[in-house]
Amino acid sequence: MEETKDVPLDGGTEEIQITRENDVVTITFNRPEVMNAMTSKMFSDFGRACREINEDVSIRAAVITGAGGNFCSGADVGGKRNEALSSSETIPLRNLRRIKESAQALHDIQHPVIAKVRGVAAGAGLNLALGCDLIYASDNARFSEVFARRGLSIDFGGSWLLPRRVGLHRAKELVFLAEMIDATEADRIGLVNRVVSDTELDAYVADIVERAAAGPPLALSLSKALLNNASTSSMSQALEAEGSAQASNFSTEDVREAGLAWMEKRPAKFIGR
Repeated sequence: MEETKDVPLDGGTEEIQITRENDVVTITFNRPEVMNAMTSKMFSDFGRACREINEDVSIRAAVITGAGGNFCSGADVGGKRNEALSSSETIPLRNLRRIKESAQALHDIQHPVIAKVRGVAAGAGLNLALGCDLIYASDNARFSEVFARRGLSIDFGGSWLLPRRVGLHRAKELVFLAEMIDATEADRIGLVNRVVSDTELDAYVADIVERAAAGPPLALSLSKALLNNASTSSMSQALEAEGSAQASNFSTEDVREAGLAWMEKRPAKFIGR
């Protein structure tokens, strides 16, 4: 295995740590004293990291997680972020638009993105996890659309993401009541892909990431876009988009490699072109 190295964002910051091992990038939220609550600067740094990850075609997958036993408790409404939003020198809507841009940057990453969730994922933290392609949770994970308790409405893409994940009426229940649910309930309603024991989570996600990273990068990127756009497309539009995607795939070396690997009865080695 190659030596671990930093991604172009200089390894991230103290509060958002970014590491790269081979072709996999890991983003770790690192404010464990406040369950990794996000400041305005953290949202901006996170969005910048997402944009750089998206543009780097040598990356095959990304993992997002939190330090200190929690994923992310959402925006730091009682600390640095609240001060920034209420400052007379700033315009709250402008800051909130920066947060919106970060959510969009996460959604736009072309590579598979996996959320590894321990402990609390609440508010924007939960919706950040929902913005990932796959969510794997420890059996100690807890989830809440906590906004109503803070006098706020849902944000960080949750209004778009949550009903697509669990259905409209269950999404309304989660938002209106703002209750904390455990990992078992999250699994039951389809909020996460799978729940595993806390001691097994790292190895389980590492296996998932390895398998995703071994796939054909262009084909997976196109499939991700097709799936993300499906809910706003007609059947005819989806079929047309699929045809365009397959036409692109057929011109790649990866398709030829897949055919050779099948004939030679060996795993394919995709190179992303």
